Amino acid sequence: MRQNAPISEPLVSRAFAGLPPSGAGQRIGLYGGSFNPAHDGHRHVSLIALQRLQLDVVWWLVTPGNPLKDTRALPPLAGRIAAAARIARHPRLVVTGVEAEFGTRYSADLVRQLTMRLADRRFVWIIGSDNLAGFHLWDRWQAITGSVPIAVVNRPGWLTAPLNAPMAHALRDWRLPEIAAVRLANYRAPAWIHLTAPRTAAASTTLRSGHVPQK
Repeated sequence: MRQNAPISEPLVSRAFAGLPPSGAGQRIGLYGGSFNPAHDGHRHVSLIALQRLQLDVVWWLVTPGNPLKDTRALPPLAGRIAAAARIARHPRLVVTGVEAEFGTRYSADLVRQLTMRLADRRFVWIIGSDNLAGFHLWDRWQAITGSVPIAVVNRPGWLTAPLNAPMAHALRDWRLPEIAAVRLANYRAPAWIHLTAPRTAAASTTLRSGHVPQK
């Protein structure tokens, strides 16, 4: 270990091909994506959720392939999991390829599997506000919002998404004030919250293009 590395943060997060270990009653954030590549923006969103929602852990759910995107050039799953673990580098950010193990393709099916198999855990689905803008295009998105509370973390360029997104309009009566963030995992779905926080401009699209955003 580097002498200057914080002892509370590993150089690489734990990574699992299947379900990570967990315990009854744990508050678990679910943060899905292709992580192509994983970047500090993912870590930033996760740490905000970890702190503001008072979660025990956040699972990075590395998908075999996003059904809404062209996956023909997508790097192998194992490589993306390993790279995500290097970026996450936190004892409470855990990387997993459980979606491939379950054989699920859509987030709705993954959430159903997790809530059935681990019914005594308290899950929260985490997304950036950029993804909220297109959340209504996800397969059976209502099944997700009806199964687990959702935390939306603001992202650069998408600060009005919580107000303008079709999902936000559809679930406007179930939006909670930010002050309720610490209790979100205890709410029965549907329930969602928008978390405002300092932002980072890092994004997978710009990193794949070779552009490094200014901080």
